[in-house]
Amino acid sequence: MPYFPTVEETKTAQQVTDVFRGYHHDLRIGDGEFYEMQNLTSDYYPMLASRKRRGVLDATLTAPGGMLAKEALAYVDNGKLYYNGYEIVGLRLTAGEKQLVSMGAYLLIWPDKKYLNTKNITDFGSMEASFESSGTVTYLLCNADGSALGKVSSTKPEEPQGGDYWIDTSQTPHSLMVWSDSSEMWTGVPTVYTKIQALGIGANFAQYDGVKISGVAYDGDSAVVKEQFDGLNATKVIYARDDDYIVVVGLIDLTYEQTVGTVTVERSVPEMDYVCEAQNRVWGCKYGMVDGKAVNELYCCALGDFKNWNRFLGISTDAWAASVGSDGAWTGAANYLGYPTFFKENVIHRIAISSAGAHQVTETVGRGVQNGSGKSLCVVNEVLYYKAREGVCAYDGSFPSAVGEALGDVRYHNAVGGGCGGKYYLSMQDGANAWHLFCYDTARGLWHREDDLHALCFTQMDGELYAIDAETKQLLAMHGSQGTPEAAVKWAAETGLIGYTTVEQKYVSRFNLRMLLPKGAKADMYIQYDSDGVWHHCGHMVGVGTKSFLLPVRPRRCDHFRMRIEGEGDVRVYSFAKILETGSDV
Repeated sequence: MPYFPTVEETKTAQQVTDVFRGYHHDLRIGDGEFYEMQNLTSDYYPMLASRKRRGVLDATLTAPGGMLAKEALAYVDNGKLYYNGYEIVGLRLTAGEKQLVSMGAYLLIWPDKKYLNTKNITDFGSMEASFESSGTVTYLLCNADGSALGKVSSTKPEEPQGGDYWIDTSQTPHSLMVWSDSSEMWTGVPTVYTKIQALGIGANFAQYDGVKISGVAYDGDSAVVKEQFDGLNATKVIYARDDDYIVVVGLIDLTYEQTVGTVTVERSVPEMDYVCEAQNRVWGCKYGMVDGKAVNELYCCALGDFKNWNRFLGISTDAWAASVGSDGAWTGAANYLGYPTFFKENVIHRIAISSAGAHQVTETVGRGVQNGSGKSLCVVNEVLYYKAREGVCAYDGSFPSAVGEALGDVRYHNAVGGGCGGKYYLSMQDGANAWHLFCYDTARGLWHREDDLHALCFTQMDGELYAIDAETKQLLAMHGSQGTPEAAVKWAAETGLIGYTTVEQKYVSRFNLRMLLPKGAKADMYIQYDSDGVWHHCGHMVGVGTKSFLLPVRPRRCDHFRMRIEGEGDVRVYSFAKILETGSDV
């Protein structure tokens, strides 16, 4: 009986992927993850899907400086502010990028220190105000409301009447005494007020403004009186005002008219690196040199009054400032859960706001915001996300934790972030200065790379995320609910190395894809063997609806391989199967 050799059937294996887990830029990644990606989204998880088409709004900017959403979009372009599509005529801004902050109905603009009342767009201007005298300035004692004191004597009256005043010069500093008929004795006036009169001096100020006064001078012979007038050159609170006078705290021995020199009154806002709003106050930080002095400080305005940063009445609604001891420049600021939170690269400072005005600053040493990435701060689903030097972090008020491991070891910088619909969008630059837009699905913990959008800023309004494209100067609706839809989206996904877990040589015989490819959409499949850099085309698919595509591959012996699928138009990939045959380990 003849003997025939037996040929054993080659072992085959089918590997099916039906859960797609997004972007993971690492040498070794899991099944369903992708090493490279373009314009894909987790909106249809667990399917692999292309992102929605963006909308391009009609406004094309020339020199965009920033954007913020209130009841309508506000943006800065070429030194002008636009709100709800209309230019705010008369409000001029300097060139460059701006920080826009919302406080109630007001829109605040830094570093220009300008404001707009969005409920009454005729109400706009500067947070700061100033006055310089050009004529005679008169000083006299008065009541807190600016009314005259009555009879004031420079010597003690022999037969005083109720309400008579006398300046006691027997000791320094001098004091103002008032006669009381009921007690038949002189009592000291606890707070003495001086009225400063000049044409137009109070026109630009309001009651209880904190102002800095300078230029007050007395040219008489009395050193004591000169010291009293010098004491008016300080930061004061205006207790009463009219167009031609202001009332401040201070004692002077005599009524005096100053005819030489210039008296200046200023309501100023400090220079700040970053600002945010929290609990009806604006908070800011500054590191560096100011007026020749090194500062490392935190500030806040008076309660409900963004114009006043020097109002100190000793009450809970006062402005506030504090120095911190941590080293390094400030890198960002945000309102997180009602706490003004300020960042350096390695420190987080959080302010606990006190109803009594005794605000407390806490310090946490940890991963802060990377220098240049202050605009990456964004709260999504009650968690604060930002770009740190070592990666992307999530902060819940205790300690930051890393969420950007999927981005690999690529070093990014100049990050800009935005949030909408439970997703964190992050536009940032790599070491070769190329831009990338990533999207982090906070609920599923998945990253997806969209494209090379260089976003100047993001803002969210009515469920839509808006962005300014820094390259094209276009205003974009990222989810496509507004504007003109962009052209069909080009997308791609490239796997990591497949086959590195086994030592045997492998043959790839075919791919099976089940996908939804609408009419007009198309897709192509490629394979690369042993990291040789050559992509071999395996098949072309055109839109016919939901269908399974069988893509045969010419078998080639390899140690490992990659796959790439790319296309244009909408796509939904339900499952992806690889049919492998294994050989020997030689």
